[in-house]
Amino acid sequence: MEKGTINVQSENIFPIIKKFLYSDTEIFLRELVSNAVDASQKLMTLAAAGEVKHEVKDLKVKVILDAKKKTITIRDNGIGMTAEEVNKYINEVAFSGAEEFLEEYKDKDPNSIIGHFGLGFYSSFMVSKKVQIQTLSHKKDAVAVQWESMGDPTYELKEIKKEEVGTDIILYIDKDSKEFLEENRLTEILNKYCKFLPVEIEFGTKKEWIDDPKGKKDKDGNIEKVSIDVPNIINNTKPAWIKKPADLKEEDYKSFYNELYPFTEEPLFNIHLNVDYPFNLTGILYFPRLKNQIDLQKNKIQLYSNQVFITDSVENIVPEFLTLLHGVIDSPDIPLNVSRSYLQSDGNVKKISNHITKKVADKLNGMFKKDRADFEKKWDDINVFIQYGVLTDEKFNEKAKAFSLFRNTKDEYFTFEEYKEKVKAAQTDKNEKLVFLYTHDKEEHHALIKTANDKGYDVLILDGPLSSHYIQKLEGELEVSFARVDADTLDKIIAKEEDIPSKLDKEQEDSLTPLFEKVVDKEKYHIQVESLSEVEKPVLITQSEFMRRMKEQQAVGGGGMHMMGAMPEMYNLVINTNHELTTKIVSAKGKKQEKLAKQAVDLALLSHGLLKGEDLTDFVERSFELI
Repeated sequence: MEKGTINVQSENIFPIIKKFLYSDTEIFLRELVSNAVDASQKLMTLAAAGEVKHEVKDLKVKVILDAKKKTITIRDNGIGMTAEEVNKYINEVAFSGAEEFLEEYKDKDPNSIIGHFGLGFYSSFMVSKKVQIQTLSHKKDAVAVQWESMGDPTYELKEIKKEEVGTDIILYIDKDSKEFLEENRLTEILNKYCKFLPVEIEFGTKKEWIDDPKGKKDKDGNIEKVSIDVPNIINNTKPAWIKKPADLKEEDYKSFYNELYPFTEEPLFNIHLNVDYPFNLTGILYFPRLKNQIDLQKNKIQLYSNQVFITDSVENIVPEFLTLLHGVIDSPDIPLNVSRSYLQSDGNVKKISNHITKKVADKLNGMFKKDRADFEKKWDDINVFIQYGVLTDEKFNEKAKAFSLFRNTKDEYFTFEEYKEKVKAAQTDKNEKLVFLYTHDKEEHHALIKTANDKGYDVLILDGPLSSHYIQKLEGELEVSFARVDADTLDKIIAKEEDIPSKLDKEQEDSLTPLFEKVVDKEKYHIQVESLSEVEKPVLITQSEFMRRMKEQQAVGGGGMHMMGAMPEMYNLVINTNHELTTKIVSAKGKKQEKLAKQAVDLALLSHGLLKGEDLTDFVERSFELI
């Protein structure tokens, strides 16, 4: 038997480990299971090279919970270790002193410590009062040994009897970590970190129903089913992303998506990543049906390193807009344990990020060119994703110009250049400025859209949460302005050369403002008297494009004017002096005049969904009186 001290050049490694890793104690199981898988794979490699004398078969990692003894055992039948190797890999933990260590890592992500110093095994002491290693090397005439430590730098190493090649790591769980003695908790961790490891992971048993071995039949003459206990294999050793695209069918991709996200709506399509130079990258990314929901869709990409789960917070690995995608990225070029600052600065990570952006853009462009009709069908589901990409990633923005579409109220789709050609003759104003009209809701703006169509104008639908930001960016890059159909009267939005004379004289026009101020909230509605076309409504409700857009941008973040979000809604109430109802109101006397004005205003408010509560009730009663 040998006793000694772990060579750490620090008074005590274990308080340091616990100090830095306490917040993520569950990671111990990932580290130990990953080590066991590595040991299994190394044995397979040696066996293939003819360097293993015993028969290698049924390689498996077992996680064994004994709640009564308060132990967790991670068992593998992999390469094993000799006493010399235990000394080399377990007892030699080298860094230059606790003080320097603490100073270097005081402001960094605790996960960066594990792996950086080869401390994966030592993460076991985060949850254990004692740890044993029982191991037998595959080497000829090897002797089994047991290593044991009580959570301090001292250890005990002795020979033991062990028949099978491989390693058992036995954790004696301390009282502060009793949560890990619960089967459900271990299942949760294994499913999170080990679901796709390349060697089978067994944890307990599960029920399986088979035909009765004795052939017993039920009353209908069918062989009865009986339950048996079988090993519970928690992982899929050959997930779809490690296979070649040529070996997968569409149903395989859908099946894998269901494995990742059970009970989730089917994705629109996928992108298979498969790169081995100048960096290694595999994975499958799926386009979900976003339905204008951004925040609910984020952080659904899982990052792996050699099939070991790292994180589902990939904002530092992929561009922000790509966090809306779902799926898996796997790269051995990204270390298993890394800090956020590392991800932000690492050259490989940046290359991977750029490659994924290009791959996504090329996929979308290819779909657009190959089958435009199908691409248009998918547009409403991917529209918000593309807008997000255009706003946050300049490289994607450049590529997106080729396949970005506009949809109008007639459900027709156009590229920017196509739409420009369609509307430039009718929607260019007197200052040679091309104006694109749009609505966020064609039902709410039905009357305004109809008026625009009657004038020969076309109206786009821009109804996403990012639309205000998006059109502002387009205005900055393209020679075009956007205006919502309720931003002003159409004659002002797309101003032409001709001035329309008023049917009312100056005195009559002047009388309209004080009259209408009596029947509206002056704090909320600004009265404007204008000579418009006879086909325009007698009273119109408009809202400044600038003010409304700023408020919308503020609501989803940005826009540069933080006070906008707190400002009350303000509208313009425009009175058309050329409508016959306006003439009728001017000609009326006394209470009837005021009642007609109120009725005209309420009709305008009603058409915009702004008439509610008591005002709506009064309107209904007044309408019956006027009939």
